[in-house]
Amino acid sequence: MSGHSHDCHGSQRDFTRAFAVGIALNVAIVLLEAIFGFLSNSMALIADAGHNLSDVLGLMVGWAGAVMAKRAASPRFTYGLKKASILAALINALSLMVAVGAIAAEAIRRLFNPATAEARTMIWVAAVAILGNVLTALLFARGRDHDINVRAAFQHMAADAAVSAAVVFAGLVILWTGQQWVDPVMSLTVAIVILWGSLGLLKESVGMSLMGVPSGIDVDVVEYELASLEGVDAVHDLHVWPLSTTETALTAHLVAPGVASTDALLREARVMLHDRFGIDHCTLQVERTHLEDTRC
Repeated sequence: MSGHSHDCHGSQRDFTRAFAVGIALNVAIVLLEAIFGFLSNSMALIADAGHNLSDVLGLMVGWAGAVMAKRAASPRFTYGLKKASILAALINALSLMVAVGAIAAEAIRRLFNPATAEARTMIWVAAVAILGNVLTALLFARGRDHDINVRAAFQHMAADAAVSAAVVFAGLVILWTGQQWVDPVMSLTVAIVILWGSLGLLKESVGMSLMGVPSGIDVDVVEYELASLEGVDAVHDLHVWPLSTTETALTAHLVAPGVASTDALLREARVMLHDRFGIDHCTLQVERTHLEDTRC
């Protein structure tokens, strides 16, 4: 006998409004930094504007992924479009890599062809950007531990705030010392910060795209807990994979030759998987004897 459940989903906070507000704030920041970056001849400001532009695109992708993930199942997409949120996180990570390359290339060019930057303009524009980035990051702070799509947005905004702070620092150094090389050097620092922060996101999003076991779940522990249920002698054909950035699926065969009630066993297993591992979509088959090959 087998049982399937996807009714025990934990309630997930809707972040679509947060994405919309974040996009609006960051578009304003991009325009402000780009305009005054060119007017002040500041590569650090232009680099930060480019970084923020990639964040706007990333937030738009994340927003689209969150909306698509809420689409109902259909005969063709029987799980709905939940994996859209995983693809959004992957596109976000890749867009960060592109931003790193563009910023680093221009910063290196400026190192060999220095230009005078207007330090005061750099400072006040970057200070405004810090405020906008912090406000946007706070919109995603509560969901970053449960959804890598939301965490990607949070990391984008938190990194932006740190990068803008670096631009303020560069402006202060130029103002006090007149050393123009600080501007492109700070831009390279920006690129390194972005790269460092995005590698983990890239690794996890690629893993989820390939249906790897979500981080935080140990398959051996899951198997042990299932095998520890009363009446279960063995567990086989256990598979765990992500349906979306917030939902996990599992299939398994439970060998339980002496169990009195398969319905009770299935209920106990589903509750355990939900409470212990946050696995909401579980398909379990109970066998009286171990079937060597259950594949069709």
